[in-house]
Amino acid sequence: MELSPVRIGISACLLGEEVRFDGGHKRDSFLTEILGPHVQWVPVCPEVEVGMGTPREPVRLFRSGSELRMVTVHTGHDYTEAMNRWAEERVRQLDREDLCGYVLKKDSPSCGMEGVKVYGRSDVPERAGRGLFAQVLMTHMPWLPVEEEARLTDPRLRENFLERIFALRWLKDFLRLTSK
Repeated sequence: MELSPVRIGISACLLGEEVRFDGGHKRDSFLTEILGPHVQWVPVCPEVEVGMGTPREPVRLFRSGSELRMVTVHTGHDYTEAMNRWAEERVRQLDREDLCGYVLKKDSPSCGMEGVKVYGRSDVPERAGRGLFAQVLMTHMPWLPVEEEARLTDPRLRENFLERIFALRWLKDFLRLTSK
């Protein structure tokens, strides 16, 4: 029985790719050195892939009525529609990538899973948001195990995530083999 590789989507900066707004990265040694040899990464950087470039002006999430907007900090350029359109298309592509999980970048206005800073009328943000790309990903693929790299430092959350991604791989392989 030939098992398929465990493919996991990941925020590209976590693999050491220099795609962040400041031209840097957030390489995570657990992901690259410990988990990396056992999986195939599918790196994604929403902000670069939507055309923002590197380095770039940072963006924030702003609440406008009941809507979240992704706006640059200094010039106020609004990337909301472009990011949402791109995210819808990219998630459709990722759905065909046979993913078994996804690791997102904590606090990112595009990739943060939870507790992302959302600015309103005051300069004091609320930690009440989800990144625009993360929202589309989690809405369209609700069955997919998703975590943020910072939460994977908790041994129980890490074990749970690993169990879920490998169980999903096993289930997909089982269904593939039994349908032949």
